[in-house]
Amino acid sequence: MNKFGLIGDPISKSLSPALFEAGYGGKYSYDLIEGSDFGASFKAFEDRYKGINVTAPFKEDAFRRADFYTSYCKKIGASNLLVKTPDGIMADNSDFTGIIMSLAEAYMPGIVKQFCAKYGESAHIKVHQFVKQALTQLFSRKPQALVVGCGGAGRAAAVAAAELGFDTALMNRTAEKAQKIADEMPEYSFIVDQLTDFRAAVRECDLIIYTLPMKIEDIDLLDVADFEGEDRYQWPRPAKVIFEANYKNPSFSGEVMERLKEGDAQYVSGK
Repeated sequence: MNKFGLIGDPISKSLSPALFEAGYGGKYSYDLIEGSDFGASFKAFEDRYKGINVTAPFKEDAFRRADFYTSYCKKIGASNLLVKTPDGIMADNSDFTGIIMSLAEAYMPGIVKQFCAKYGESAHIKVHQFVKQALTQLFSRKPQALVVGCGGAGRAAAVAAAELGFDTALMNRTAEKAQKIADEMPEYSFIVDQLTDFRAAVRECDLIIYTLPMKIEDIDLLDVADFEGEDRYQWPRPAKVIFEANYKNPSFSGEVMERLKEGDAQYVSGK
């Protein structure tokens, strides 16, 4: 019988087993393959599993072990899904699709359900195309996105934002890693900003995607005005959207969330 699982560290509190159970009704087993040694976890996949999901901090490692890739996975350079096929190990990146769908729902509530009912398995492609076009009409100038964190999830987030038409800036604890992504994907014209400029960038951007596993100190310094946006804009603009990938230990919480709501911003959990 085919077996499936999740590789990552730590993953003891992951929702993946419950989601897999709900999706397949217990037809297949799903294990947590936890450990800091990716090589050992990958060997377990090779020996015993048909497919595995991959989470932090191994998405880039997983990408490098694959034999071939889906188109956006190859562009992103990170994978959260490996599947054995007759042609070898295939890598995919469903983070990209998940982010596209979550942002689509944030800007156009109800669109995901509507398109899933109409287009079925190709709904994510149709949503991507429709929202990219619609955002050009929603914003009176090209919208700006900030992606904080340049690991596997950050790479997917950066490509997703750029594919939706956002001018996208990257921030990371080490600016060199952000610059590496920008250099690898010149077609997106990514801007690299310093993490010390986080608060100013939040104020300036329309969309903030936060993928770091920990909170930076500047988050607690954010005020209502930071979520409302720059005074220099003299035209109506849609509410700022904050998308956070880490749903288990979110950095946007408590008093920051209250100020976010006062500033008319919308928070989207990566859950």
